[in-house]
Amino acid sequence: MEQSKGDLAKTVISIMALCSLITAVFWIVRPFLAATIWATFIAVSTWPLLLRVQKTLWGKRGLAVAVMTLALLLVALLPFLGAVATLINNGDAIANFAKALPAYHLPPPPGFLEKVPVVGAKAATGWEKLAEGGMQGLMDKVSPYAMKVAQWFAAKVGSMGVLFVQFLLTVVITAVLYASGENAAATVRAFLHRLLGQRGDDLVPLIAGAIRGVAMGVVVTALAQAFFGGIGLAIAGVPFAGPLTAAMLILCIAQVGPGLVLIPAVIWAFYSLGTGWGIFLLFWSLVAMTMDNFLKPVLIKSGAPIPLLVVFAGVLGGLMTLGLVGIFVGPVVLAVARALFLAWLEWDGGMAPPPGGEA
Repeated sequence: MEQSKGDLAKTVISIMALCSLITAVFWIVRPFLAATIWATFIAVSTWPLLLRVQKTLWGKRGLAVAVMTLALLLVALLPFLGAVATLINNGDAIANFAKALPAYHLPPPPGFLEKVPVVGAKAATGWEKLAEGGMQGLMDKVSPYAMKVAQWFAAKVGSMGVLFVQFLLTVVITAVLYASGENAAATVRAFLHRLLGQRGDDLVPLIAGAIRGVAMGVVVTALAQAFFGGIGLAIAGVPFAGPLTAAMLILCIAQVGPGLVLIPAVIWAFYSLGTGWGIFLLFWSLVAMTMDNFLKPVLIKSGAPIPLLVVFAGVLGGLMTLGLVGIFVGPVVLAVARALFLAWLEWDGGMAPPPGGEA
């Protein structure tokens, strides 16, 4: 009996020591956690591309890592530098537009707006009220909210230094994973095998496929929508097409869509460029806003055999709970949980998984 009590105390103390050690390790590496997660998703998503680059560069992993790291830096920095250059080159135009804005009179609503089902009448009434109050009245109403937005932006700009350091840290960790990705994958596979046996081995390709599927479905679709919408803005002659394209890319990645940019641009085109350009930009915008309905499912399915409902729930749930990184974390967690649930159903001759539901 005494020996049993001693064994219990030893077990409890060992578990407490292990939990304390894990907590201490997590506390120490917490500043690097976000960068490590981003680097892992970037490395896994672009690993096939790294292997192709390595094959092109005479099988030299070091050269391939250098090229991929440089490409990652350029992909992140070039849009930012382009937006800054656009603002600098159009500084006079922005200033003149700001001076002329209070004297601008909003035209009456177009005739077709009131005929739009459900929302047309309310939209036309609101438009007429804005036109009667003039731009100055609109600015008076918007100014309190604009002040809050300016304060939020100032707070974010104040943390730009931290964000830049996190970005550089992500690039460094990504380069390390590029250089030793096989060892990292072997470590993950060994850990999952130790934890779950053969099921753990089956989860490794599932996790990689989920990450690549989300990267292809979310990021590539966002790039396609933003690029297509930006081309339409440029063809129609909408001012500041470059920064607006960057804004569309951010909105598409956040699963909001490009409509917040394209719809005001269409309204502006009708009254500033004429009916012809307005109709052109309207149809172009409809294609840009709806192309994700058929493009995203195809790209996600190319990564892993995961139901689209699981992926979309993971993307939206992860985005709302964890922020931007949750776009990748959410689908991976749900995909792994689903695979383990199906394995549990099959345990010891249980029921078979549903058709098309193999992990």
